[in-house]
Amino acid sequence: MADNGNAKPGGGGSGAYTINLDNFSNRLKVFYDHWKEHNSVLWGSSDAIAIATPPPSEDLRYLKSSALDVWLLGYEFPETIIVFMQKQIHFLCSQKKANLIGTLKKAANDAVGADIVLHVKAKNDDGVGLMEDIVRAVCTQSKSDDPIIGHIAKEAPEGKLLEAWADKLSSSSVQLTDITNGFSELFAVKDASEITCVKKAAYLTYSVMKNFVVPKVEKVIDEERKVTHSSLMDDTEKAILDPLKVKVKLKAENVDICYPPVFQSGGKFDLKPGASSNDDYLSYDSASVIICAIGSRYGNYCSNIARTFLIDATPTQLKAYETLLKAQEAALEALKPGNRMSAVYQAAVEVVEKNAPELLPNLTKSAGTGIGLEFRESGLNLNPKNDRLIKAGMVFNVSLGLHNLQAETKSGKTKQYSMLLADTALVPLEIITAPCSKAVKDVSYSFNDEDDVLPIPKVEVNAKEALPPTKATLRSDNQEMSKEELRRQHQAELARQKNEETARRLAGVGSGSGDGRGPSRSSNELVAYKNVNDVPYARELVIQVDQKNEAVLLPIYGSMVPFHVSTVKSVTSHQDNRTCTIRIFFNVPGMPFSNDNNLKSQGQGAIYLKEITFRSKDPRHSSEVVQQIKTLRRQVASRESERAERATLVTQEKLQLASNKIKPARLSDVWIRPAFGGRGRKLTGTLESHVNGFRYSTSRADERVDIMYGNVKHAFFQPAEKEMITLLHFHLHNHIMVGNKKTKDVQFYVEVMDVVQTLGGTRRSALDPDEIEEEQRERDRKNRINMDFQNFVNKVNDNWSHPQFKGLDLEFDVPLRELGFHGVPYKASAFIIPTSTCLVELIETPFLVVTLGEIEIVNLERVGFGTKNFDMAIVFKDFKKDVLRIDSIPSTSLDAIKEWLDTTDLKYYESRLNLNWRPILKTIVDDPQKFIDDGGWEFLNMEASDSETEETEESDQGYEPSDAEPESESEDEASDSESLVESDEDDGDDSEDDSEEEKGKTWEELEREATNADRENGAESDSEEERRRRKVKTFSKSRPPPERSSFKGGPSKSSFKGGPSKSSFKGGLSKKPKFR
Repeated sequence: MADNGNAKPGGGGSGAYTINLDNFSNRLKVFYDHWKEHNSVLWGSSDAIAIATPPPSEDLRYLKSSALDVWLLGYEFPETIIVFMQKQIHFLCSQKKANLIGTLKKAANDAVGADIVLHVKAKNDDGVGLMEDIVRAVCTQSKSDDPIIGHIAKEAPEGKLLEAWADKLSSSSVQLTDITNGFSELFAVKDASEITCVKKAAYLTYSVMKNFVVPKVEKVIDEERKVTHSSLMDDTEKAILDPLKVKVKLKAENVDICYPPVFQSGGKFDLKPGASSNDDYLSYDSASVIICAIGSRYGNYCSNIARTFLIDATPTQLKAYETLLKAQEAALEALKPGNRMSAVYQAAVEVVEKNAPELLPNLTKSAGTGIGLEFRESGLNLNPKNDRLIKAGMVFNVSLGLHNLQAETKSGKTKQYSMLLADTALVPLEIITAPCSKAVKDVSYSFNDEDDVLPIPKVEVNAKEALPPTKATLRSDNQEMSKEELRRQHQAELARQKNEETARRLAGVGSGSGDGRGPSRSSNELVAYKNVNDVPYARELVIQVDQKNEAVLLPIYGSMVPFHVSTVKSVTSHQDNRTCTIRIFFNVPGMPFSNDNNLKSQGQGAIYLKEITFRSKDPRHSSEVVQQIKTLRRQVASRESERAERATLVTQEKLQLASNKIKPARLSDVWIRPAFGGRGRKLTGTLESHVNGFRYSTSRADERVDIMYGNVKHAFFQPAEKEMITLLHFHLHNHIMVGNKKTKDVQFYVEVMDVVQTLGGTRRSALDPDEIEEEQRERDRKNRINMDFQNFVNKVNDNWSHPQFKGLDLEFDVPLRELGFHGVPYKASAFIIPTSTCLVELIETPFLVVTLGEIEIVNLERVGFGTKNFDMAIVFKDFKKDVLRIDSIPSTSLDAIKEWLDTTDLKYYESRLNLNWRPILKTIVDDPQKFIDDGGWEFLNMEASDSETEETEESDQGYEPSDAEPESESEDEASDSESLVESDEDDGDDSEDDSEEEKGKTWEELEREATNADRENGAESDSEEERRRRKVKTFSKSRPPPERSSFKGGPSKSSFKGGPSKSSFKGGLSKKPKFR
């Protein structure tokens, strides 16, 4: 007897069971009310209803009698006869069952006023005498000699007891009527406990499909193994019956299959509900279609899911699948209370007629059926003839397919194919199996293993290019060459699309500044004292620091002159014998890192103090003053910085905490990066997933961070493999504050093993039992932590799959470690890993997260023969953003990176030099039309430029850096072109110096340069950095020193006397300066 949630084991022993009396009373009342209200329409005007449940069977079958037992009593009662009358309920069963049913007498009487009468059949008794008593009671209560008894006509009697009961009814004077429609209507609308069982069944179903079936099929295809459909069916059935295999915490005794899992491919398809898996091998050739359908039960309540997977799909197959997907989505949208069931199928038909009318004859004749205790509930078919109304609480298996389609292939296994999509949905619309994606990008696989998928055009080779084959050419086979040719063709198409896209975008943006820097925010005027009377009185003319008013008071001309500490740029001290010198530098316009807008707001005639020097014979006081100024300046700068950062934050919505009924997903004992500031020992915290966001908190009340789902741009889960930590990383749309730090990246992690190891002590043997046990503990700890994080991610992903989060497009992304490569994105080398949507480095700080959708092009620089590494320059679609550089990538990763870029539809170029991108982007933004007319990004095409140079054509295309410039160009254009190439030499007037050097050099200079060049070429064993250093040194010797420009009217040096110390300042333009 299966438990559906209404019944549960009692405390009397392992064999004792109890029935949920509340559910029994409520459902019995619903049954009797429905019978009375719809007796003439659905129940055949019956005086009594007789239900006979057959003996148990090994076959998987769905019976209305068994469904009634489970619905009403919580168990299936085989070989039991139940007769419902207005005032009595008769049970004919064994003694053991009678003992359990006897506990329901009071509940039945209270609910509907009916007495339960038990007829206990002895073990060797045929029960005919007891049957006569039941029939006699029916006739007596109905006050008729020929009463009408309702029964389920389609269920043939099985076993001696049911056959004797059928003979008794046929031989007596009673009339029989079919009441199947009455039970169909009764079971159609589910109550809360039934819906819970359906949802649990659906959770198991889509988990098996998502976490077992899809990875299993992908592994078979990747390893090119021969696996039969029937073996896949057996493995999937075992996964359903053991929920822990797919990380689903449901009791195995409450779980069963709805039908044996179905796997179909290789041209043999059957979309009927009774289809089965054959013994043919799974077919995954090009243009193959694979159908997977599984159904599971929890507490006898069913759920179903079906998915179609496409292997190297043809355009016709993709169009057919997209049409089927739209049709099923339309059918699901039509599942609204009040609609007729025929409207669901009609909605699907309208989509097919609109998008692909030629597929209409291939569409299945039904859009599914009701589902619950039976896999197909009779009377709830979603076909064009059913006019029954849809009601809230109904559950449907929305199944739609296209059968017997023809593909434009010659293979017999792929010429004919079918497609099927099925989901379990609750009314009002809730697609319970939605977490298992059916989007085209998730079910379509592209391998391109066969060369005939994309024919390669023949390329004519001229005499110049017809060179003898090299060893590398002989080693490479035709397949590798075809892949390279395919990649070139794809890149050429991407270049065309990218240039068109850039032209459209630039046409809408217009001209603008390309430096990527907006105007700085002007702050309020810094005032130390509002009134002269507020300046504190000083008995001695010495340097003083006013902590309260954040001011520094300096003795100048016998007066104490106050300066706000924010005007101080730096302060230094130097001690020489008995004298100590203090130098204070102030922020003035024109100095690096100074806020010119704020300084210039003081007025046009303002005079600024740039530097002031004091000498003192008291070194102790001097050091104290210097330390006080530095400390005060640091505190004020930190406070203003935090205030400015908080002022730019975007206001977020308020976190809605999960209720007590719904337990939030929780991850305990995790660390956060960036860490909270402040003193004291750092603490681990707990990450929780609530209704609309995450909350991280520690035991300290002030250490709490809320991350809204709507603010999450990317979410990553990176389990520990070769790293020391397992992490969750969130890249946000807008900045948030973590402690006193403003950040767009928040990470939660756990160390899977001790990062610090004891180096002292003796070295233990690899066969040491303690060493082996310790390694095993570390592996177990790592696996346990990875599993905890995975379970948290699965729960959050399931939450994000709900309709209210559909627009956010959120899902945890896992970095693809096999595509990773080493590089230097900032200052240190790191292992950079692509994901499906980003390029990330999440271990070392600062973190690197680059969204692939925001990339314009990628330029691979310093690519050439003989180089050990190269650089990657990532140009963003927003030309105001600085180009991201990833330096020192090993050349061994070049082919893999090019393949990855091509696969993700990113256009890449190769160059032999590093480019100075800031002036390039500024030139593009200033004159986008010229950029478009000159061929767009094709100035980066190294292959095109090489071929043009060989054919002695004009090499300049407007943006290509070149050493040879046409004579008609001006010197300004030449200098601009040369400035696009970065060098290790100083910026400034280098282009002018080079042009002067080219105009006239002595023989001695030319000979010296040639000697140095020969020495460089000969030193092949030297490192690249040493050769670069020698090159810079050579150029610096051969170039004449730049002349220093002299400015008239520059700052004069003035000295002031009269104070206790000697002071000097620079930058005055009048004899009597004003101090601000």
